[in-house]
Amino acid sequence: MSKELMESITILGKEKNISKESLLEAIENSLLSACKNHFGASDNCQVIIDPDTCDYKVVRTREVVEDYDPEADPVEEKAFKIKVAEAKLIDPSYEIGDYIQFPVESKEFGRIATGIAKNVILQKIREEERKVVYYDYFAKEHDIVTGVVQRTIGKNFAINLGKVDGILAENEQVASENLKLGDRVRVFVLEVKDNPKGPKISVSRTHPDLVRKLFESEVSEIKDGTVEIMSIAREAGSRTKIAVASYDENVDPVGSCVGLNGSRVNAVVDELRGEKIDIINWDENPAYLIENALSPAKVICVVADEDAKEATVIVPDYQLSLAIGKEGQNARLAAKLTNFKIDIKSESQARETGLFDELGIDYQPEGALDLEEVEYVSEDETRADEDVSGVQEEKTEE
Repeated sequence: MSKELMESITILGKEKNISKESLLEAIENSLLSACKNHFGASDNCQVIIDPDTCDYKVVRTREVVEDYDPEADPVEEKAFKIKVAEAKLIDPSYEIGDYIQFPVESKEFGRIATGIAKNVILQKIREEERKVVYYDYFAKEHDIVTGVVQRTIGKNFAINLGKVDGILAENEQVASENLKLGDRVRVFVLEVKDNPKGPKISVSRTHPDLVRKLFESEVSEIKDGTVEIMSIAREAGSRTKIAVASYDENVDPVGSCVGLNGSRVNAVVDELRGEKIDIINWDENPAYLIENALSPAKVICVVADEDAKEATVIVPDYQLSLAIGKEGQNARLAAKLTNFKIDIKSESQARETGLFDELGIDYQPEGALDLEEVEYVSEDETRADEDVSGVQEEKTEE
């Protein structure tokens, strides 16, 4: 019997990923429950199991007394005590106050006691299964997992993650995504809570760290710590900006994230279903960081106040709309990325308000000419130059 029990425990443990100790504990509890049902009490019962061989025995300890207490519960009295006259029939050496251990055979248990024991074992197995699943997914909290859209629950989606379903709430869904049943998606695990019916898992498709984890899975330099994502600003479904830094001067952080022919960043974009991603260089100097964050817009100058976390940015007139972005998105993401309040002004606005003079900047637009240094050429000289150029071209062709 012990050999069969050991084989059963080994197989069940591997199948359900439950420890041998937990299964032995379940058997012990089931036998104690059966004792309680059969004898009326189990406080004086003891189950002894050898974990190596799975040999077990159940013993019940009773105290030798002169007689039962007439005012006490007779069932309880008989469960815990034995009259001295009865004890001496077993062994004449027993005296009042001695304790006798009686072996209990499981075959003594009736149908009800056996059923209770079975239910105790099954309940323990279910509890252990739930704990195993909980700890498995608790280890994946704040990480990404792959799941399949299983069903809809109102406006929420149930994402099958393997052993359990995760809940993708409406506010964690990307508005532009049209998820369908059977779609395979990668989600960010927000929280794992223990629950009597099984772990409750909340997942997200909008969290900025989803982008971080996707880059970690695609970019080996980020995974090994050579390149680090310093900051992320995201408007899910539309655009994301990330600032990256390298701890190796020979490694280009932006190039590492982009990959050969954009292979790495494109893999992330595909997973995010076309969401645009801007990758910029991180800089400890907030002015340079803000300039990079406003990319692809060109910047004339940045004046940043680190204490107030405010910055004034001047851009060329033709770059103003690009710097602000559609509906202010580029400026908004740059502010989130740098954690600075950014005030963007055009070159014309800066000149009209005297901002250049206030900041002590002598700025000349690119390509502008200083009139004092311009050499004037007559029309005849210009035509002569054109004629000479024409002759030189003809000679070249010959």
